[in-house]
Amino acid sequence: MDTSTYVLGVALGDASTIRAEWTTHEKKNHSLRLMPGIDHVMRTVNANPSDLEGIAVTTGPGSYTGVRIGVATAKGMASALRLPIYDVSSLEALAGNRRFAFGLVCPFIDARRGQVYAAVYEADDGHLKTVYEERLWLMDDLLQTLASTSLPVYFLSLDVAKHRENIEQVLGAKACVGDMMDGRIKPGEILRIASESLPVTNVHSVAPRYLQLAEAEKNWRKAQGHNE
Repeated sequence: MDTSTYVLGVALGDASTIRAEWTTHEKKNHSLRLMPGIDHVMRTVNANPSDLEGIAVTTGPGSYTGVRIGVATAKGMASALRLPIYDVSSLEALAGNRRFAFGLVCPFIDARRGQVYAAVYEADDGHLKTVYEERLWLMDDLLQTLASTSLPVYFLSLDVAKHRENIEQVLGAKACVGDMMDGRIKPGEILRIASESLPVTNVHSVAPRYLQLAEAEKNWRKAQGHNE
């Protein structure tokens, strides 16, 4: 399941088969749609909770509220059903849209104030090798870092239109800007990554990857005299 952006997605399947996949682009509260979405996917293929063998969830980075909802739901299901849980990076799942490309893949999620959550991978015959770990970047710094590469760079994001002019200005012909289909996380890709990973040993240790403090916490710390 993925709730890290305004696009919400759920899939049911395994390493070789996606039995059902559901995605919605409506900008509505994920807390109202996630469980109905899970129920819809399972009913589509006549699956029962007892048929599940594991739960995979994107833990961020992304929307603070969205990520919390997804992680809490996944942990609740895994605990109640006594199932293993798989912690998947939203950026790695997004990068999977171009894992068969030649060059660098840069998935990112806008974090406001000229910042993005981003990582950089090198695509190698369906595999992704990490070049820069996921972190909070100033978009200008990220582009300057990538400007020195001789490889094409694929930018994948729902927010790509907001940054397209800057991307193309800095990287020129090396910039490959994905479309809307490339910019969303595909639930089936989460299944693939989970199938190639080990589950988290302790369900309760799974936590959102925020990468920065929430705005409310920043304001509170500032009021308490903490200067970050």
